Amino acid sequence: MKTLLRRTMTVLAGLFVLFVLIAPSDLEKFSFEAFLRVPLEGLVGVMVLVLLPDRFRRPAAIAGGVALGLFTVVKIMDIGFDMVLYRPFDLVLDWPLLVPAIDFVDVTFGRLASVLAVGLAVALVAGIVCLASLSVLRLGSVAAGRRPVAIRAVALLAVACVSLAVPGVPVYSDAAATSLVDHARRVQAGLNDKEVFAAEASVDAFRGRPDLLSSLQGKDVVFTFVESYGKSALDLPDVASKLADGDSRLKAAGYTAKSAYLTSPTAGGGSWMAQATLLSGLWIDNQQRYRNLVASDRLTLPRAFRESSWRSVGVVPGITQAWPEGDFFHYNEIYAAQDLGYQGPRFGYATTPDQFTLESFQRNERSKQHGPVMAAIPMVSSHAPWSPTPDFVDWEKLGDGSVYATMPASNDPPESIFGRDPAAVRADYAHSVSYSLESVISYLERYGDENLVMVFLGDHQPAQMVTGEGASRDVPITIVAKDPAVVQKAESWKWDDGIKPGGSAPVSRMSDFRDQFLSAFSPPKA
Repeated sequence: MKTLLRRTMTVLAGLFVLFVLIAPSDLEKFSFEAFLRVPLEGLVGVMVLVLLPDRFRRPAAIAGGVALGLFTVVKIMDIGFDMVLYRPFDLVLDWPLLVPAIDFVDVTFGRLASVLAVGLAVALVAGIVCLASLSVLRLGSVAAGRRPVAIRAVALLAVACVSLAVPGVPVYSDAAATSLVDHARRVQAGLNDKEVFAAEASVDAFRGRPDLLSSLQGKDVVFTFVESYGKSALDLPDVASKLADGDSRLKAAGYTAKSAYLTSPTAGGGSWMAQATLLSGLWIDNQQRYRNLVASDRLTLPRAFRESSWRSVGVVPGITQAWPEGDFFHYNEIYAAQDLGYQGPRFGYATTPDQFTLESFQRNERSKQHGPVMAAIPMVSSHAPWSPTPDFVDWEKLGDGSVYATMPASNDPPESIFGRDPAAVRADYAHSVSYSLESVISYLERYGDENLVMVFLGDHQPAQMVTGEGASRDVPITIVAKDPAVVQKAESWKWDDGIKPGGSAPVSRMSDFRDQFLSAFSPPKA
């Protein structure tokens, strides 16, 4: 019985190490064939443990096991980041993103869920490192006890890997070594990124210009970020139908619209980085760049408008705590979640339904006697997990938001997007984006006039569960105005007509938009 138990433990240890070394860092690449390979790193590891003197073998096995366990944790992080953010985990730059992840669980599912998630993550890391160490110890002990057999087996497998190799049909795997090399390169790039970003930020053709935005004098200019509104949304029937209907309605109301695509610096999350990219004209694709940006004196669009005699406001329903970074944007006023007057329930992650956010902005700013206003409004109703979503309400009935409490979905707990039918997740996503777009379109119909200019865009694509493998990072952007002179200024952009860009519409980096916008609506530099 003891012999059977020992052999079972050895087999399980071998299968664990084999799985860790061979498993891809992308769930889409998991297949039966992917595991029918010989890991070269495993062969090297066995030889090292077999050839080491006895007194060094156990410490080496423990050290190797800990390293293998940490490698496993990083691989799990790679898989998670790829599922949501379309890229591997960055060992230098991505640690700050764990805080927003915990906050998302806290806000969406409650404090208990976030505490349990953190506790489970710590236990999982400790358990994986412990299991990996025990597995390597076990395999090293067995191999050392049968040294001649182990050496012959390794030699035979090495020869087989070389002699049986056929182009396009790999017999061996070096996935672990390749992953380590890739991470090492990203670590080097991350360590150098601060200097690279400083060099990029030092160039600003619009700094100190006194005549900016003169072509928009007297206009209220609103930049609206639609959460998770990516290019992939345009292929969903609900969203396509909403855009077609909205296009007809806005044309009937006297609006002209132009649309194109911007490539976002992020995907699946990190909305604040995309918003900072658009407003600052710098590529903000990690938290280190974001922190360095908000500590600088970079000319942002809100600041440019404020210095050109606009009242500049930020309407940020996603902000529920102190937001010292807000000072960087030079807003005259910041309306955080608690400042919007909303007395209704939460719908998933969203603190405030998008329609109410726009109504609150209208009530607090545009409905009063005012000079020109510029606003940046990140909307949050289409934030994951995309369920539940509020119903659209007659504007007259919004009041303080209590009307939302009567909606059946207002008492529904948010649903995780993981473990659910992807088709259902996509349907919920399409419904939430359609609601957000309806809020923007209806706002323009109800409150628009000759002096309103609206730019609305997505901040990033949704998670790969919605987009599928290989999606771009492109998001739609649209400028809408009744005054034909405004849209005429943007003719040089060569954007498509209407609020839905076509498949061949121009694509530019999101960081290029600030300069493009300032150039179009400011006189040529003397």
